[in-house]
Amino acid sequence: MLLATYEMGRQPFGLVSPAAFLRAAGHSLRLVDASVETIPMAAVREAELIGFHLPMHTATRLAAPLIGRIRAVNPAAELVGYGLYAPINAAFLRGLGVRWILGGEYEGEWVKLAADPAAYEGSGVSLERLAFPTPERTGLPVLNRYAALVRPDCGGERVVAGYTEASRGCLHRCRHCPVMPV
Repeated sequence: MLLATYEMGRQPFGLVSPAAFLRAAGHSLRLVDASVETIPMAAVREAELIGFHLPMHTATRLAAPLIGRIRAVNPAAELVGYGLYAPINAAFLRGLGVRWILGGEYEGEWVKLAADPAAYEGSGVSLERLAFPTPERTGLPVLNRYAALVRPDCGGERVVAGYTEASRGCLHRCRHCPVMPV
């Protein structure tokens, strides 16, 4: 199970990108966007690996109480924190019961971890250049449940809006940017 808590109103790329890699490797998984849907506790009880996508500080803080709830429902599940803010919050996450921390280009690490959690010895932060397949969105709410452009010139018509993640960091040093502390 891959779970997101906050992606600023957008469908989480941090779920659909690793889902493409994992499904291509033959794994079945459930995607849950807790910002727009209820977490299916029956699926939580059955999950062997549960990953929390942590692309920013807000998502990390929102995940903390969910980690405790999920741990109570399924104490046998192995928990994974992944994304931009997972490595810098590793000690905090481990204190909550998260076993693995994945950062950087985490999709390939997800495939290795899912193949054999007992044998996984990854470093946690991968800088490997990956060939990204088309994101796998199956199982997430439809796009019109997410942020939309409201066009006042057309009577308030809602137009589905989207984005794509072009990188996981940059070379600029903008002081307002959340990438800088990472």
